[in-house]
Formats: sequence, structure tokens, C-alpha cells
Amino acid sequence: MGTIFPCHASVFLEGFRETSLGGRNQSTQVHSRLSVSGPPDLASRDPATADAEARWLRAARGGDRDAFGRLAEKHQQRLFHCLLRLCGSADDAEELAQDALVQAYVKLDSFQENSAFFTWLYRIAFNLAASRARRRRPRASLNAAVEAGVPEPTAPAAPPDGPMIQQERDSLVQHAIGRLAQEHRQVIVLREIEGLDYQQIADVLETPVGTVRSRLFRARMQLRELLAPMFAEETSA
Repeated sequence: MGTIFPCHASVFLEGFRETSLGGRNQSTQVHSRLSVSGPPDLASRDPATADAEARWLRAARGGDRDAFGRLAEKHQQRLFHCLLRLCGSADDAEELAQDALVQAYVKLDSFQENSAFFTWLYRIAFNLAASRARRRRPRASLNAAVEAGVPEPTAPAAPPDGPMIQQERDSLVQHAIGRLAQEHRQVIVLREIEGLDYQQIADVLETPVGTVRSRLFRARMQLRELLAPMFAEETSA
């Protein structure tokens, strides 16, 4: 399977490098920089798009399958990529996305509209992913290489500008996130990759904002520890 974080790994690495080498006093600045990578269709909604989605939703609730198809088309790619980052398997992500959309269609009358449709859809998908993860022991690795028994990537020793080095960095980030507990991976993906705010994450995970903040703090600290050896080797090179 290809690289999961082609656009975000460098931001992760740069941010956690500064946190690891510079201390905790830089964490607010670093995490602010990490959080800008989220997609505009989730982090900030265009009013015209929101109006169109509201019309599709009303029509879908009235039995218009084509309207729900437009809703699904709008969100399915973003949902798939989010689930890919969460579970690390393209096959699992595709199946979970399809199952979530089917459940959303079947349960559409239960949607209370006290949150955005994508939040509700993500909640369904994340619940499905969590249920699948609980059924699997040990938890599946983040990418196909790890699943196949390939050794973990090591910190790069060459200059950091080449494409091979960037690919290796991406793999390091992927593997580090894959080693987090499910609840910590969830908040990292939703906050640092998808760009959701704390309330949106709380809505998706059906947990208090305070819990989201504490999980995110612990997840960031664990990632910093996991990535610190690579930063130290690059600094000493």
C-alpha cells in the first residue's frame, strides 16, 4: 500500500522535532502548526455548500435516494482517507466507509441535526472501526509492509532533502501513529490530520471536550517519544 501521509508527515516531523528538542514550552506553537493541515470542507464549511447539503439531506429523508447519493459522494472520499489513516488498511477503510454510509442511510431518520452531517457520519464510521479493532487481537499494523513482517524503518542518515528520505520519514510517522492506542489514534487523526476542532471531535467520539484534550495531550507526548530517537540521530549526524 502506498504512503498514507504524503502531505502531512513533514509537518508532523518538523513539529515534533521542535517539541522534542526544544522542550514543552514550544508545544502550543508546534501543535497549532500541526492543526492547520485539515481540509476546508470539514474545518470550515462554505455557506453555499452547507445549504446544498441541507437540501440533499431533507430530500434524502423524504426518500430521495439520489439526494443521499449526492451526500455520499461529497463525503465518501474524505471518509475513506480518514479511515485509512485510522486503521492502516485500504481494504478495511473501504469496507468501513461503505458500511458507515449504508448505516447512515438506514438510520437517517434518527439524525437529530444537532451537529453537522459529516460529524454524524464520522461517528458511525469510528464506532464501526472501534468495534472491528476490539475484535482483532493483535491489532492490525498500520501498513502492509509492517503486516508482512518487514522491519521497522530506521532514522535516516543521509541529507534530509531527497525523496527517499522523505518516504522513510513518512513511514516513521505512519508506524508511530499505528503504535498508539485506538483512542489516541482517533484524536490524532481527527485533530492533526482532519483538522477538526475539539467540539467536533467530541461530537464524533461522543465524549466530553475535556477528555478529548487529555487524550490528545497524551497522544502527542507518546508520538514525541516515539519520534525522538530519529530526531536525536539527525541532530548528531
